[in-house]
Amino acid sequence: MTTVERSLPRLLQTPPSPSSKRAPRGRRGRSNGELYGWIFMRASGALLVVLIFGHLFINLMTGDGIHGVDFAFVGGKWADPFWQWWDLVMLWLAIAHGTNGMRTVINDYTSRAGTRLAFKGALYLLAFIIVALGTLVIFTFDPCPPGVAADLLPAICTA
Repeated sequence: MTTVERSLPRLLQTPPSPSSKRAPRGRRGRSNGELYGWIFMRASGALLVVLIFGHLFINLMTGDGIHGVDFAFVGGKWADPFWQWWDLVMLWLAIAHGTNGMRTVINDYTSRAGTRLAFKGALYLLAFIIVALGTLVIFTFDPCPPGVAADLLPAICTA
């Protein structure tokens, strides 16, 4: 009897039902992280559209338009906590949205685990740095810092 004839009865058997098979060792207890990432991308994208178009409308359609956007305009806008928080949420969502998209690209196009870990580590580090610096700038921005020569201050500042 040949090897093919010996293995034929095994090949013709009815395969076990999917419910009777246990999940492979690495797949047990997996979370829905990719589902949550997908939902986050849709929700953050919709919210970003509102935030960005609101930002553009206020900056470009009110006042003098693009010619009115200068250091004093930003200083005056960030003097109001509402606009600080608006820009902060827009920054955080944009960075989180972009980071999640890049994480997906890294997962799709890197085959080696070490390379994937290095790329995602660099991505998360850069995202953290950008969010930290952006948050710091938004909340510590002072168009009229004390102790600066009057000729260096913008016109909105009283010397």
